[in-house]
Amino acid sequence: MTTPEPRSDAITRPTSTLARLVHISRPVLWINTIGTGALGMWLTGQLIDVAAIPLLIWLTLPFNLLIYGVNDIFDQDTDALNPRKGSIEGARIEPREVKLIAWAVAVTNIPFLIYFVIALPLAAVGLILLYAGVFVFYSAPPLRFKARPFLDSLSNAAYGLPLLILPVALEAPPVWPAVVGLLAWSVAKHAYDAVQDIEEDREAGITTTAVLLGPRGTALWSGACWLISTALFALVSVPVALVNLSLAGTLVAWMLLRPTPATGRRLYPLSVAFPYIAGSVASGLLLAAMFLGIYP
Repeated sequence: MTTPEPRSDAITRPTSTLARLVHISRPVLWINTIGTGALGMWLTGQLIDVAAIPLLIWLTLPFNLLIYGVNDIFDQDTDALNPRKGSIEGARIEPREVKLIAWAVAVTNIPFLIYFVIALPLAAVGLILLYAGVFVFYSAPPLRFKARPFLDSLSNAAYGLPLLILPVALEAPPVWPAVVGLLAWSVAKHAYDAVQDIEEDREAGITTTAVLLGPRGTALWSGACWLISTALFALVSVPVALVNLSLAGTLVAWMLLRPTPATGRRLYPLSVAFPYIAGSVASGLLLAAMFLGIYP
């Protein structure tokens, strides 16, 4: 009697290609793109703007497949060492899936990009290309920001760009404190989340901000960026700023008390919940203001 060979999470049971691609796109993290895009639209004072719908659709599966599909293609070595992969926190792909992922990224993104070039203002198109380009080269050579300390963290400021892209696309004035605040927030969160992967990244020879600074130093770096974001959010909404400060403070204080990658892994569910909680507060306040007719 022979023992079956272990297989990766790629094909443990028959699944549809679409389900596999959705898994690779990490739906639990879509809040960082579609949620931010919706906030960007609502900050213009519009509940639903028809011109924003193609952008909002793009910020679901297509753009997240671009971010995480490209990341999975170029991170196969480190993902093989990472016990988190193969769960809702990210797929562990097989080499034979690379071609499928590359084609799926192209097929789901290129039509949207062509439409944006035709339909949107030039400034919005430039921001969209910057947004996509930063995430491609976060993982892909020759730039591969992921393996460059501080650039890895700073490049993830791009998660805040939908707060700028949507108003520019809709020809409305951006709310700059919110935009810059979210850019700083995204820098902090990326570095903080990378603490849990310090051991795997170090073993793979990748020097991230978290690897360079260590858990304690990263907590201080992230804490400083979160303080900046709190101050900027307070210019727009004090309740949102207070929620941001309390959640960020909890994450930073806990890491300073127990500065280890294991602490990062234990706190990752709270970190994932962070944008859901803060975003819900921000969205609720915006929607309430619009329905009450007090939003300009």
